[in-house]
Amino acid sequence: MVKTEPTVTVQTGPVHRSLKQAGLRLTRQRLALGRLLFEQRDRHVTAESFHQEAVSTGIKVSLATIYNTLHQFTGAGLLRQVVVDGGKTYFDTNISEHHHFYLEHDGALEDIPADEIEVLGLPSSPKGTLIDRVDVIVRLKKDTVS
Repeated sequence: MVKTEPTVTVQTGPVHRSLKQAGLRLTRQRLALGRLLFEQRDRHVTAESFHQEAVSTGIKVSLATIYNTLHQFTGAGLLRQVVVDGGKTYFDTNISEHHHFYLEHDGALEDIPADEIEVLGLPSSPKGTLIDRVDVIVRLKKDTVS
């Protein structure tokens, strides 16, 4: 028998509205994670870093639930997934058009406004596909000369 968390009926706050508009079920855990993730400035988290943050604030949640929730938020258009390396995925709360600096020495991402990069000469997409978006990641290494 599968245990399901009851749907929350309290209707307040921007996170509640965003989750509801996205068609996501409003569970206590999903609302708590949504508040933790979205009620701060725009930021980039990995599943592991977000799990540590959630646990440290008293939210009892497994890493698997964090992964599922982040992917549900991404699928609902509330997050943007940024894959830096095959094994390094960030979730970005800023879903507007923009690009990223990747600081290789500490594994951090920083936003680059879309109008600061111009992408020219895109190839034609393969038959039956459309270009959805172009993500530019500028990799930075620590300047050891200065």
